[in-house]
Amino acid sequence: MRGYSRLMSRFGPAWWNAIRARIGGRAARAFAQSALNVRRVNALEDEIKKFTDAELRKASLDLRWRIKGGETLEKVMPRAFAIVREAAQRTVGLRHHDVQLLGGTAMTRRALIEMEPGEGKTLVATLPVYLYALAGQGVHVMTVNDYLAQRDAELMSPVYNLLGMRVGVTNPDFDKNTRRAAYQCDITYGTATQFGFDFLQDRLAMGGEATASAAADLLFGEKGKTETPMQRGHYCAIIDEADSVLIDDARTPLIISAPSSEPEQQVVDTYEWAARHAGEFQDREDFARDPEKKTIELKREGRWKVRALPMSKLVRQMPLEELYEYIERAIKVLLEFQCDQQYVVMDGEIQLVDEGTGRIMHGRKLRGGLHQAIEAKERVAVTVGTSQAARTTIQNYFLRYKNLLGMTGTIWSSRWEVRRIYNLTALKIPTHYPSKRKRLPDQMFTQAEARWQAVVNEARKLHEQQRPVLIGTRSIDASEHVSKLLKENGVPHTILNAKEHAKEAEIVSKAGELGAVTIATNMAGRGTDIKVSKEVDAMGGLHVIGTERHDSERVDNQLIGRSGRHGAPGSSQFFLSLDDQLLEGYGTAKARRIRESYRSAASNGGVQKDRLVKLLRKAQRRIERKHSRGRTQMMKFEKRRTEMQENMGLDPFLNTAE
Repeated sequence: MRGYSRLMSRFGPAWWNAIRARIGGRAARAFAQSALNVRRVNALEDEIKKFTDAELRKASLDLRWRIKGGETLEKVMPRAFAIVREAAQRTVGLRHHDVQLLGGTAMTRRALIEMEPGEGKTLVATLPVYLYALAGQGVHVMTVNDYLAQRDAELMSPVYNLLGMRVGVTNPDFDKNTRRAAYQCDITYGTATQFGFDFLQDRLAMGGEATASAAADLLFGEKGKTETPMQRGHYCAIIDEADSVLIDDARTPLIISAPSSEPEQQVVDTYEWAARHAGEFQDREDFARDPEKKTIELKREGRWKVRALPMSKLVRQMPLEELYEYIERAIKVLLEFQCDQQYVVMDGEIQLVDEGTGRIMHGRKLRGGLHQAIEAKERVAVTVGTSQAARTTIQNYFLRYKNLLGMTGTIWSSRWEVRRIYNLTALKIPTHYPSKRKRLPDQMFTQAEARWQAVVNEARKLHEQQRPVLIGTRSIDASEHVSKLLKENGVPHTILNAKEHAKEAEIVSKAGELGAVTIATNMAGRGTDIKVSKEVDAMGGLHVIGTERHDSERVDNQLIGRSGRHGAPGSSQFFLSLDDQLLEGYGTAKARRIRESYRSAASNGGVQKDRLVKLLRKAQRRIERKHSRGRTQMMKFEKRRTEMQENMGLDPFLNTAE
């Protein structure tokens, strides 16, 4: 193919041969075709530059008419990309370079592209977004949180507006009419979960008599009342941070709930009763705990203890088997759900925290009564139990799109999963500038407090040198612990976590300044662009300190990618401990034995820190495989459930009784 030689001349034969060996023929063809398109776009640049703004808009309208007249997107792609590049340069002062054109073209070849953090994926997205918007059927641009969706829409709207396209944003805080108007625009920005929930609400609206009366009353006021759907179809989805959306979020189905028919006060009293007494039950003596399946089951001794507990009149009226379940739920949340880790208490409500992004998951609740058990544990108002009115999975929802495109900074380790489930080929795009980021060896400690002190000492040393530091933590609780230690050591700093989300833009804007020390959960990971000055670059750039590894290596790499962006210098280093949660990937019993063994060896001066680091990496891979199996099992279950519902003549999204 002619594109091979051009690619080799552009990126080098050694790099190209390595790519072909690693990604196979399908991806290699996509690369070659993309390289040809880059050349065609560049050939049009001089012509497009001469256009006035009015002529540029007219050229955009001309492309729309050509598409309506039957021309393919493939044929108009070079001219469309050249027009977008010129519009971006005029409106936001950014010009797509060749590697960004390569990535944008590859996305149209059903490639899920991986670009190094800082390579300008937001700008890359404008290319396929504009191309598919020419068809007039609506393009959905999705990312992982509302902040990034709003930011990207505001940043890139001038580009699309110059070319005669309307841009909308959907947000859970908007009413239905506002969201419906957003979907009528040529381009709609929002989070993946919001698009999914809006789809389910449309199914409920169109369900008519098939919808449960409780759900209809809850969502639409009158039983059987239908309304105009918000979404107008599923033509094209372009996903930023695609691995987070397609892989991490795929572990949890999207569910719209309806009120339960159970008596409210009796349920509330029983949850509160169980929360008061959960601490009286002993592990192994009263209940059996399975760390792998994350289940709690009362033994005979535990059941006798339940019967002997003091109960109010309403609680005593509950069936005994249900009382056992309430106690098991209460024990589970006591042991496995910690405040400022999996959730926070805000304004008298329990708000779940997405560990992968560090952000509040507004409107999301745990299933199976766990959310109510947490409310009772934290002594906030217990909400009425709910039942399912509609549900779908991330996999089922995105497979509805005729065109599915994606980009991220970290997908390579999950390339086979996205190929198997979504029929997307993961493709690495080369960097525009050679990376200058340095990754220092991991530091390993046998005790957590020794690790925290080492982190503080490193931050203090760099602060004295006026070099900015970003300290990444796994939980809100950990971020506040580091903050306390820094205060004790006289190190000024700022903290970014789900409790401080309102100040996010301000905190991020100052994180790269001279002498800045910023503590952040994973909120400072995906999509965060920390600007640094030339003076900071001369010192070595932003330094990232990781205080604990995440369950997924991709999340760790996102944190590392906050430094050394756009070819600038930067560095990163992880400080790990035997107390890290990641070690539980081996199972509770084995993790305990590993900790005891290595601490004993450390006291005798015989610990091998390199081996400890390898143990944690192996635990991480075990957890990643476990999560992958869970996603596959859920997808198979949903497929069987959908087939059964369809065979019964029911809507698989609405009739979800299990």
